Amino acid sequence: MSRVGIIGFGRFGALTARYLSADCSVVVSTRSDKNDAILACGARPVDFATACGQPVVILCTPISAMQETLKQVAPLLRKDALVVDVCSVKVYPVQWMKELLPKSVSILPTHPMFGPDSAADSLEGCKIVLCPERIREDRYEKIKCWLEEKGLVVIQSTAGDHDEKIAVTLSLTHFIGRSLSAFGARDLDIDTEGYKRLMHILGVVSHDTWQLFEDMHTYNPYARQKREAFIAAMTDIHERLNR
Repeated sequence: MSRVGIIGFGRFGALTARYLSADCSVVVSTRSDKNDAILACGARPVDFATACGQPVVILCTPISAMQETLKQVAPLLRKDALVVDVCSVKVYPVQWMKELLPKSVSILPTHPMFGPDSAADSLEGCKIVLCPERIREDRYEKIKCWLEEKGLVVIQSTAGDHDEKIAVTLSLTHFIGRSLSAFGARDLDIDTEGYKRLMHILGVVSHDTWQLFEDMHTYNPYARQKREAFIAAMTDIHERLNR
């Protein structure tokens, strides 16, 4: 991955640029004027077409903007390009990439299980899920080895299995955190270790945008089912207490 183009420069796009620039020549295209921040990450700000023309193109855009971004990216890609996404859901992005990108282009859907806060200082021990869909095995293994050399724990999965599990481990966790925030939960001097853990969940989700929260529920085919099952379980316990 000697030359990489990144599309989008939100918090995760900036993190990606910072870590990749240590080993790769990284260029970034973003709609907003963030040239100084891009340069500070060791990358170079460029126009959209230049970023799309790199051998490896990483899409760091919101899930809700993914389809439109793919349509814009598709005609600008090299025939032998590798396109990587970092969405927190996989079923729909995989479907969109296979439908909208040229057949000659390799596809590697990923979900980095970390963010700008948890990986601020190091990638050591952080997890990343890879869902190889349309990529040569030797190319995939090379990327996998490179990620492991960086200290990442690589998990291979299908898109469907990923989304079913992440509907609980991510979407439901964020739902609980957002609910705690709406409830008005806050640090108290008389607390318990269990309450501190709940406050930790609230703190984690408070750094993420509402758009990310909404997208991880809207575009995960399993999220609503898991969320409703959780609410039903809470309702059942609540009713048992009120008998």
